[in-house]
Amino acid sequence: MLNDFGISWGIYYEDNDADDIFTAFKGESFSFHQILSIDCNIGFTPTFITIAAMATTKVYVVYYSLYRHVEIMAREVQRGANSVQGVEATIWQVPETLSDVILQKMKVPAKAADVPEIRPEQLLDADGFLFGFPSRFGVMAAQSKAFFDATSELWKRQALAGKPAGIFWSTGFHGGGQELTALTAITQLAHHGMIYVPLGYTFGSGMFEMSEVKGGSAYGAGTYAADGSREPTELELQQAFHQGKYVAEITKKLKNKTT
Repeated sequence: MLNDFGISWGIYYEDNDADDIFTAFKGESFSFHQILSIDCNIGFTPTFITIAAMATTKVYVVYYSLYRHVEIMAREVQRGANSVQGVEATIWQVPETLSDVILQKMKVPAKAADVPEIRPEQLLDADGFLFGFPSRFGVMAAQSKAFFDATSELWKRQALAGKPAGIFWSTGFHGGGQELTALTAITQLAHHGMIYVPLGYTFGSGMFEMSEVKGGSAYGAGTYAADGSREPTELELQQAFHQGKYVAEITKKLKNKTT
């Protein structure tokens, strides 16, 4: 689509009086329609027009959250991804599988009204992903697994193969699956042929912080919910932001090399 392109262009005119026009427009972003309009109305005959188009890199942040811990992380991941020039990060949530009656009994807060639910086929539109979920006995929550199970048609065609993906999560405490949840989630990416992008130790000194409780690992960003009252700390949010930015940068590089 035309809206996916940023156009950097320059025009050289034999008439020196047009230098001010060149200076005014050089390096600006225009649609193809705008360039044609400028060309028609500018009043000079250009010697050449150079157009360089770069498609927007689309990153989808897809999460499931029951008590908002992962949602808070997801929004920070999205912010990090959107901080990369040329990247458009969109946040989505997977469908809920629990009934309203059960959710009410569990005193679950309302889902974020500003975050749409995603359908499996919509994954095709993204260049890269960050998947977030709470841990349930060392694996991703059933709602996230149900969503991946629903991607079988994409799996049959290997439609997501070669697309980079990172993961982030929430657990109750340090023995609740901070690494195991990530390790078991990698299988979903592997069967689709997606490229798993671990965080490594790119977060720097924050990875070695020992003076405060911090979730996450080399596999991705994480947080602790404890009894449900604990929310992601500033350090955990910084790590989430970094992961979003890091995965977005890699996604952008891969997209530019294949286009």
